[in-house]
Amino acid sequence: MRLLALCGSLRAVSSNGAALRAAALLAPPGVEVTAYEGLGDLPHFNPDLDTEAPPAAVAALRQAVGASDGLLISSPEYAHGVPGALKNGLDWLVASLEFHDTPTILISTSPGSVHAPAQLREILTTMSARLVDDAFVVLPLRGRPLDAAGIAADPELSAALGGGLARFAAAIAAQPRADR
Repeated sequence: MRLLALCGSLRAVSSNGAALRAAALLAPPGVEVTAYEGLGDLPHFNPDLDTEAPPAAVAALRQAVGASDGLLISSPEYAHGVPGALKNGLDWLVASLEFHDTPTILISTSPGSVHAPAQLREILTTMSARLVDDAFVVLPLRGRPLDAAGIAADPELSAALGGGLARFAAAIAAQPRADR
């Protein structure tokens, strides 16, 4: 099973990125988590560019989503909202056949973030994602400068993240994407 991880932060040292890298370390047997690293390379969304031959970075994003069995999204909250780079990436997927019915979970690294997760739920529902709510994970990382290995080594954090991934993989296995 292939899962694609989208990080809403472009920071090199991001707790959201660390959580997604930890997900790769904690993935159940038979599950591979791959980080999508091209979010910052996408052009600003412009429907005029969304043709049969979209920009290469857009085509690469769509191909990566289409090749995955599900998405993990971890994003910070900026000014009570979704960061622009992540929203831009999602905008490029709105009309994409590769995205429709994609099982998706959110991984939050700040229990205090409420606006961005709510906005992401609304955006993803509108885009026809299949949200697997019982696999969503909240990791209290604020003020804890942990890397992926530190998250994976922490018993509480690894149990929460590993449990969410196991529930997500089980949900995908029980109901594969319609286009597969």
